[in-house]
Amino acid sequence: MATFDVIHTASAVSNALHVLAAVVWVGGMFFAYLILRPAVGGIEPAPERLKLWSRVFPRFFAWVWAAVVVLPLTGYWRLFLDFGGFARAGGYVHLMHVLGLVMIGLFVFLYVFPYRRFQVAVAASDFPTAAPQLAVIRRIVGTNLALGLFVAAVAAFGRLWV
Repeated sequence: MATFDVIHTASAVSNALHVLAAVVWVGGMFFAYLILRPAVGGIEPAPERLKLWSRVFPRFFAWVWAAVVVLPLTGYWRLFLDFGGFARAGGYVHLMHVLGLVMIGLFVFLYVFPYRRFQVAVAASDFPTAAPQLAVIRRIVGTNLALGLFVAAVAAFGRLWV
């Protein structure tokens, strides 16, 4: 009985961490894309708007990196210990898994390429180079936001589709 309680508690903690990490990441993208981006639209594009984003991104991306670690760890915990592995998981779990990996891949690409270029350009006051990188970041965040909202809907309704 004690072993069951430990596993059950660990699964509940894992599930809570999984949901919280998803909320932080997707909620952060929602805020950045649909609230902050339009609000800073009235700020001069260069250099002030670019400088603002160069201060926002490091704070947000630190939380995204945490989510990128927590989500797969807790997702695989649930997949193998709660669902019994890939073979026993429903199609909605496989869909969330694939889309989660796509989202992580998009974020890693965003971070390694356009974000780093953006940060270097802003630090050098090379705003003509920074602006197109910000546009690439915006498109990737918009894509990941759409995927994240869809994954949240799949998580909420997935068992009903099986």
